[in-house]
Amino acid sequence: MSKKNVREELERDPLLETVSKAQNIYDNHKTTVIGGFLAIVLVVGGAIGYYYYSVSQENKAQQLMADATTAYMNSDYEKALKGSEADFTVGFEQIINNYSGTDAANLAQYYAAVSEYNLGNIQEAISYIQEYDIPEGILGVGPISFQAVLMTESGEHAKAAELYIKAAEWDDNSSTTPYNYLEAANAYQDAGDQANAEKYAQLVIDNYPNSSQVAEAEKLLGRLMAVNGE
Repeated sequence: MSKKNVREELERDPLLETVSKAQNIYDNHKTTVIGGFLAIVLVVGGAIGYYYYSVSQENKAQQLMADATTAYMNSDYEKALKGSEADFTVGFEQIINNYSGTDAANLAQYYAAVSEYNLGNIQEAISYIQEYDIPEGILGVGPISFQAVLMTESGEHAKAAELYIKAAEWDDNSSTTPYNYLEAANAYQDAGDQANAEKYAQLVIDNYPNSSQVAEAEKLLGRLMAVNGE
């Protein structure tokens, strides 16, 4: 093949044609292209840097959680929350404030809520639990049910009932679901909503006949019917 034909074939090569066009664009818009390239480098570099920063923050937060969790397990809730200068430890509060966005800080929200509850600080506990990112599946049931407890403690029985229903349906199983439906029925009774109290007590009896909550649901339903003269 002559040099002329080779040149013609190369000129028709899709890859080289694209490269040639890109080169022309670069020559005509050099400043803009360089600026765009640098922007891409900064974005990519920033993303990589943020990834390593996030991993570092997560690791630090997880390490700090160890001491706070130990204090929590020992029922030293004040130390679990605030840490100890004498022991050079930090508590859940510092982890939440200094490592926001990490899984450890999210978990600290839950531990802080329970710690405040055990210290008798209901509103503070509510504030923490409302910031907690609830996990999917069975692990999320307890936190939702606990939030319902806090609503009951604060006198918001209807809201507590809604949360118990949410907990019951978050992960449908033969253990936590009938328990939370029964608690919803009790909460509705406390709220003066007899119709919904009967509804969820009956739901336990009908849908979970082998659960340990059936006897209590039957007693509650009997009391409700007696009140209504049924």
